Amino acid sequence: MDPLLNTYSTASLAYLGDCVIELLVRERLVRQGLASSATLNKKALEYVKATAQAQAMKRLLPLLTDEEAGVFRRGRNIGHTNTPKSATVAEYRSATGMEALFGYLHLAGREERARELFDAAYPETDESSSIL
Repeated sequence: MDPLLNTYSTASLAYLGDCVIELLVRERLVRQGLASSATLNKKALEYVKATAQAQAMKRLLPLLTDEEAGVFRRGRNIGHTNTPKSATVAEYRSATGMEALFGYLHLAGREERARELFDAAYPETDESSSIL
């Protein structure tokens, strides 16, 4: 575990968590046998857009420990100066909370827990169907 874990800004955790989630998404898609970069990018977007992450967090909230829920809340409550047109403010805030959580888990060395939560957030589906 990173000894400085509790000193990093929540925005920094969200920045890192965005990458952690992206890596988990890409790994899943490659393991599904998808090979075309166009298909991979299109499918990845279904996971990483703010609306999808907000839906995923609804599935995760009941599974979080008190510590994890606290990290999520801190990430969700970061002051946002802009939001994408494709998401509501609430969805964008929830997505940021999810990213902070995954960044925190990564720095804490809790990769197994991050994978467990990722799988719960995005249950496996038939590759031809949407994850939502």
